[in-house]
Amino acid sequence: MAEEYKNEFGVFGERPKVEKKLYDAKYVIPGLIIFLILVTLPLWPNLGKTVPVPQPSLATPAIEKMKDKKCVEALEFMRTNHMRLLIDWRDGVVRTDEKGATQGGREYVATDGKRYTASLSNTCLECHSNKTQFCDQCHNYVAVVPNCWGCHIIKEQQVAQGGAK
Repeated sequence: MAEEYKNEFGVFGERPKVEKKLYDAKYVIPGLIIFLILVTLPLWPNLGKTVPVPQPSLATPAIEKMKDKKCVEALEFMRTNHMRLLIDWRDGVVRTDEKGATQGGREYVATDGKRYTASLSNTCLECHSNKTQFCDQCHNYVAVVPNCWGCHIIKEQQVAQGGAK
């Protein structure tokens, strides 16, 4: 006799053979395929396409006049840490402590020892005056919207004049 089916009440004979069957396979499998097609459909138009890395334009009059064409810090540092640098400048110049004094100063000393005024408008935008060709290209590429431009007026942009009557 084959393996007997046994539980706490005793022996009942052979273990029952249950046929393993996928019920309604003719409906389930096509349904799963249609579901996967519909879920992945929005991805198909961009399959295999990549967006090229932006090459910001450094063609501004101020940069062309510079001999060494060096920014406040090294190129790799500025690519990865420029926002931290600007936030540190903002906190040092604009934010005040409980006594009303600014936290830092208006002067930034670079790693090479050269001194710069800690100012987005007067230091950074003096050379990088082409915001649409320099700043916006990279910020759009990484889908970042910095809040700098709410306060800092871009020289290439005309500001609407308003007045009270």
